[in-house]
Amino acid sequence: MRGASLNIIVFLVVLALAAGGVYLFRDTLLRNAKVTGMTLARNYAAEERSNLAVYETLLAFGTASMEKRLQDEDLEDTVRWMRIYFERLQTVLGGNVVVPYIVLDGKIIDMASQLQEKMPDFTPEERDWFKMAQKTPGVPVFSDVYEDAVTGKPVVTIAQKCRTANAILAFDIFPHYFRFNFLPQNLQSHESFFLCDNNGMILYTQTGLNVPDNVLQDYAFNLIKKIQNNELEKYDSYIIDLDGNKRAIYYNMMYNGWYSIITIPHYSILKEYNTILIFLILSVCIFLAVLAILSWRSGRVNRLMKRTNEVVRVLGNSYYALYRVNFENDAYEMIKGSGYVRERLSQSGKYSELMQVMLEVIEPDAREEYRQNFSCESIRTLVSRKVRDFGGDFRRLFGEEYRWVSVRVLFDESLTPEEVVLCFREVEQEKLWQLQERKLLEDTLETARRSEKARQSFFANMSHDMRTPLNAIIGMSELARQTLDNKEKLAGYIDKIHYSSFQLKNLIDDILDLSRMAEGRLDLNNQKMDLRQCVQDCLDAYRVQAEMEHKSLQASMELENAWVMADPVRIGQLLNNLLSNAFKFTSADDAVSIAVTQIRNTGKYKFVVSDTGIGMSPEFLPHLFEPYTRENRFGSKNVAGTGLGMSITKNLVEQMNGEISVESCVGRGSTFTIVLPFVGVEPVHAEEKKEKKDAPDREALRGKRILLAEDNMVNMELAVEIFSMHGIEVVQAWNGAEAVEQFAASEPFFFHFILMDMQMPELDGCGAARQIRAMNRPDAKSVPIIAVTANAFAEDIVATTAAGMDAHVAKPIDFSLLLNILEKFIKNR
Repeated sequence: MRGASLNIIVFLVVLALAAGGVYLFRDTLLRNAKVTGMTLARNYAAEERSNLAVYETLLAFGTASMEKRLQDEDLEDTVRWMRIYFERLQTVLGGNVVVPYIVLDGKIIDMASQLQEKMPDFTPEERDWFKMAQKTPGVPVFSDVYEDAVTGKPVVTIAQKCRTANAILAFDIFPHYFRFNFLPQNLQSHESFFLCDNNGMILYTQTGLNVPDNVLQDYAFNLIKKIQNNELEKYDSYIIDLDGNKRAIYYNMMYNGWYSIITIPHYSILKEYNTILIFLILSVCIFLAVLAILSWRSGRVNRLMKRTNEVVRVLGNSYYALYRVNFENDAYEMIKGSGYVRERLSQSGKYSELMQVMLEVIEPDAREEYRQNFSCESIRTLVSRKVRDFGGDFRRLFGEEYRWVSVRVLFDESLTPEEVVLCFREVEQEKLWQLQERKLLEDTLETARRSEKARQSFFANMSHDMRTPLNAIIGMSELARQTLDNKEKLAGYIDKIHYSSFQLKNLIDDILDLSRMAEGRLDLNNQKMDLRQCVQDCLDAYRVQAEMEHKSLQASMELENAWVMADPVRIGQLLNNLLSNAFKFTSADDAVSIAVTQIRNTGKYKFVVSDTGIGMSPEFLPHLFEPYTRENRFGSKNVAGTGLGMSITKNLVEQMNGEISVESCVGRGSTFTIVLPFVGVEPVHAEEKKEKKDAPDREALRGKRILLAEDNMVNMELAVEIFSMHGIEVVQAWNGAEAVEQFAASEPFFFHFILMDMQMPELDGCGAARQIRAMNRPDAKSVPIIAVTANAFAEDIVATTAAGMDAHVAKPIDFSLLLNILEKFIKNR
């Protein structure tokens, strides 16, 4: 019975080994195929990279030459030279392979394809490649594939902006001119190759799949989606192709975000698999038959081998030393020993001698403890208590270094009653991991505590700071309701409600700014600006405050070039935060000053805001730029504010690649210094400034009709009232779906504008805009659609533009700005 059971076990083991061998064979085929496929994908990517390097080199040469000539020559000479360069470019690359053109100060200078004549409304500023090139001067950038408006063919744009001039050189490259030197042995007929951009648009393909182009494009979209979702990382991953076959996917992502993709059918990879599988099955059957015969004829296993196998089966090969110890006779038998012990002891002997040799390499601090716990007397006690597994960890000398070792005393009834197995295993990595895990757990716990404390502090501060203006709004609203007949008091209450509302709005703006800064999503709208005028505009608001509070406000500016490329809103925000703090923490007869200087030959500007107020202690200065930090001294307890201003200021300065420092002394005041790098520009002519400042003519809006999509009743009432005051007829829609229905039911060109809230039930603003743009009517593509967004995040603006909207305004709506936008659309028609 025992022999039959052994034979069954052997049979099952051999069967498992056969199944494992088949699996390993298939696994090996797939792994090798992945290595080959990934190599092919890299080779084709490298070939395309070398092709693109030609365009990049020509582009870099053209950009550098154009930049030099724009500095040294006039525009006509530069254009004449670039015309010659474009002609030579066409000669080198061949006609119509690329379409080159220049964008100089936002205007197209096209000398090859008459782009301006064919597309008079072409605005490069709206192109993704233009925006990317603006952000990375001197670096070539690639667009994704898009449809060329002139030829209707797929096109990719590579562009590079000059470092010192506002000029961009761009090449439109048509992917159907791409060529690869495929060799028959590299790509078989049943294999496919795709070159796609980051969004999955096909740039080039060679495939045996006989399907329409649109179906093949959807197939490529699906491939890119799975690749970007890391669904095809494993060597045995696959997809079902358009013919219903399994295909392995191998790919390589290029430096510009394009993908080189190879697809190979599984039947091609595993074509020898079935034949070898049958062969293996037959071989296993023969082997099992032979094994059965040998098992039937085999006798008893040698006792010594059985004893050795018992120990090996219990301990395995993970132990570097194994000893069979007889604690009654003080004897050991070495099953497996370390080199150090084998050099000094025989295969068997007295356990006390083995103990002495082991103590020589155990760390000194653990030797006595080891002697006590693993002596014959201690082992005897463990066996008598039926302790089957006992041990611990200590450090042992290996060569010249100590490493962690685990020692175990194992007792089992299969051994003789007076014997145990003593085994040693190196656990250096495991011990280090345990120590690291413990440290990590301790650090995680401490981090969680700090995070919870910070979260509680954040919400406590937020609750207080938001409830303060909110309480004023609610209280003053109730007082206003009770004093409707007293116009003077009513006007005062409304003024306080208006002030508290803006205080609450500023708090929310600060929180949003802080959040965007933490995520790196704060956008800077750099434009030509007069730095001197920006500072003066900011100071105007504080001159009145200084006079009312009996404080001195001094300003000095030493600027050789006041016109720079910068974000005037963010500059004003920086100065407002510093000046506001200066006025908060000064008393009557104190002085506040601001000095703006241009640092010579550096392209940097220094802003210094000083005050003679209460100052700050040295202990508080390191925490000045942390959110919600405020020095709790008697002089500042009643100062209003969110505690976010200085944190936002520091983040803004860092995002502008600037520096901020502060010096302060208690009772003497504080001095903040900001250094920002700006690029100098030519001043804007007075006529342009006058044109920008001219008051709008609201009469142009009278009699116009607007479709207003808004789901909030109060917002709807407010907008209708404002529009009606300016003679604009309003048609109301309470959600996106209703807005689409209203537009579809109207006569063509009935509506002059559409104002679309982004967040609405049933259908949001983007969805409604897409449906309107897709309608088959003459005004569907041209009617201006203005988005109303809850915030002005860059991703919201991109989403509205992608949905076909023409402009956007942020809540709370600045109706003066909105009316200006409507007038602009009227004038541009």
